[in-house]
Amino acid sequence: MPRRRPDDKFQKVLDAAAAVFIEQGYRRTQMADVASAMGVAKGTLYLYVASKEALFDAALRYIDNPEAQSAPPSLPLPTPKAEETLAYVRTELARSSELPSLMAALTRRQVRNAGEEFSTILFDLYDVLARNRRRLKLLDSSARDYPEIAALWLEGGRGGILRLLETYIEERARRGHFVKPGDVGVTARLVLETIVFWAVHRHWDLPPATAGSPEISETAARETVVQLLVRSLIKEKTA
Repeated sequence: MPRRRPDDKFQKVLDAAAAVFIEQGYRRTQMADVASAMGVAKGTLYLYVASKEALFDAALRYIDNPEAQSAPPSLPLPTPKAEETLAYVRTELARSSELPSLMAALTRRQVRNAGEEFSTILFDLYDVLARNRRRLKLLDSSARDYPEIAALWLEGGRGGILRLLETYIEERARRGHFVKPGDVGVTARLVLETIVFWAVHRHWDLPPATAGSPEISETAARETVVQLLVRSLIKEKTA
């Protein structure tokens, strides 16, 4: 019988679970590790989730979704079927990969300002990735232990965006708005991986700021990355 949520620690459970899964991967993570990160007894976690599988599923569903965190279903969350977790990931990746600005650009017949158009696309991509930062890092760190998830992310989410970028860059180069890239596939991947690193991975991969080394703000990272990528591809107008 579902128990009444004991307190407001659900957010703390999610934070601890995401941090441990990201650091250790899916296979190595145990319930005791998450409990230790929270500073509580392992049994406390079972007030919120029925199993490690339920904990991982909950982290994916709620970690970057503040509204859902405040009102989760009845606790403890039951162990989901593997296909339920995969179906959720598939749906979310499809939703976050739509990128309306990029899709609109691919159907646009006339381009008045290619630099502005490309900037909008890259800012939208950066923001989508940043909003789902921990969820994407969870998928990435657990891919080796969870090959079904790896396939969804690499072939569906990341792969889908990459294919759209390739088509867009090739089309804009053909029309003379972009410099002709040496290899469209490499160029598209460089664009995507640069944004993925700065929107997602840098929060784990870069060393923390120290004295004399100020922390890089999200605004500075976002603006600088987009400006550099746009300038690298936009063809300069000649007099």
